[in-house]
Amino acid sequence: MTREATEADVAAIAAIEQACFGGSAWSEALVREEVVSDRHVVLVDDDLTAYGAVSLAGETADLDRIAVLPGARGRGIARDVLEELVDRARDLGAGRLLLEVAADNVPAIGLYESFGFDTISTRRGYYAGGVDALVMELTIAEWQ
Repeated sequence: MTREATEADVAAIAAIEQACFGGSAWSEALVREEVVSDRHVVLVDDDLTAYGAVSLAGETADLDRIAVLPGARGRGIARDVLEELVDRARDLGAGRLLLEVAADNVPAIGLYESFGFDTISTRRGYYAGGVDALVMELTIAEWQ
């Protein structure tokens, strides 16, 4: 189960960020900005072990983040958060959803492909250590 994040969730989301992304984690100030902005939808699971964020710009939505605490992975939580984010983006008028994912993040790529995301381009050396980023797209009208 997911729900919309509130300002009271900022510290927990920042802790998830730190546990999942270490040195590249979003700061607490950036998390707060995401949560309170009207361009973003930020959802947390009921146990505060995961969250996801999507930003909206007209008919295009960008999946900014999905993060699940390492100890809670493998339970389908990311799938639930992603499903809810796609539904919210569609409800807010987005026709497509874009994301970037590290080319070596095999579990995430598998999740996105299972939802119907297609790789539309590659950004060479985009992430630290020279890891490529795959740019993936989902046509929301074709989803489900």
